[in-house]
Amino acid sequence: MCIYLWVKMREDLRAKIITVCDAKILSKGDNVGLSFYAFFANKNENPELLMEAATWWIQTHQLDHFEKAYKIKEMILNGL
Repeated sequence: MCIYLWVKMREDLRAKIITVCDAKILSKGDNVGLSFYAFFANKNENPELLMEAATWWIQTHQLDHFEKAYKIKEMILNGL
């Protein structure tokens, strides 16, 4: 059961990242940058999901604070 919830959370985060990247690219163009905070509201409503995104961004891939939205979307689509 716990594994299923973790996998579901991961899929939800990936879908959210793609949706946010698509919206940013559509509204501001291909060169728009964002940070992992762009995937969350100003309130910290889901600290586990925020930490998962932060870990993926900072520890796993050692990305800069701001990265191009198209790069992040491509990484997610490629299963990174």
